[in-house]
Amino acid sequence: MTAPSAWIVTDGKAGDEMQCIAVAEALGLAFELRRVAPRAPWSWAMPRGPVDPREAPDRPQSPIAPPFPDIAIASGRRAVAYLKRIRRDSHGQTFTVFLKDPRTGVKAADFIWVQAHDALRGDNVLATPGGPHRHSAERLADARENPWPQIAALGHPRVAVLVGGDSRNHHYRPEDIARFADGLRHFAAEGAHLMMTTSRRTPQALSEALREIAAHGPHLLWDGTGENPLLQYLANADAVVVTADSANMVGEALATGRAVHVFHPHGGHRKFDAFMAGLVGTNAVHPFPGPLKVTTYDPVDSTPEIAEAIRRRFEAHRTARAPAPRG
Repeated sequence: MTAPSAWIVTDGKAGDEMQCIAVAEALGLAFELRRVAPRAPWSWAMPRGPVDPREAPDRPQSPIAPPFPDIAIASGRRAVAYLKRIRRDSHGQTFTVFLKDPRTGVKAADFIWVQAHDALRGDNVLATPGGPHRHSAERLADARENPWPQIAALGHPRVAVLVGGDSRNHHYRPEDIARFADGLRHFAAEGAHLMMTTSRRTPQALSEALREIAAHGPHLLWDGTGENPLLQYLANADAVVVTADSANMVGEALATGRAVHVFHPHGGHRKFDAFMAGLVGTNAVHPFPGPLKVTTYDPVDSTPEIAEAIRRRFEAHRTARAPAPRG
């Protein structure tokens, strides 16, 4: 039996795309990235659609032009209508997967994954506490056994610091930046060595505060050039600090089995609060600023469960779609 072909369909948002890639990799799929970019007014109607006519499958340069794949994995509000169009135009041959609540019900895809705090449920819906990510136990173990020289040179405790930024639900006010930086300086004063990363959303003032801290090292701060060190930072950390504006980052941190210190800027969201509430009693999460914890727990990683559920569903789908034997 030939290996299945696969597309990843998103609007290019990094968090959505990385979750799709994580699932595809866990399934062992070779995949193509297909990024959609619907214009207004079609983007205003998302997630219900329809797709932007310019990007319909029969149009030149369409991101979803046939031949259609065996599996299409999508995420993000703007990808919902495109995934449904793939399933329609492939006459159901393409097995469709959507990650996170599509906001259009269980018929949006053949298989849907949501986090446990989402309300969507159905026969084709899997709900897990955490989301998919690329930091498998095997990759983390390999990175621990083969640390980069600049990481190996650091003493213990090592603290990975994952910094997000302003979002629809969170905003970093000057007092938030001061509180966050003071917490890191306190860790450093206690002998911790910081391994810091930022994102495209990180406010300039916060980035500058981190650069100032890194200058009084020994600490590491990724400047966005060269290979992304996130896997190395997580694998070789004794503890993790992560900002609460990204559930994805918290999920990645939980895969380490190391204490996760969560910083809350101004704002919030009930879904993130529900996600965090589900971790109560695991000894995994701790407040930041606060005392440095280097306790351990069983890593939280839902990626293998999600991949296995998709594999079973896809195999059943392919069997049901296979032509009857002649004779």
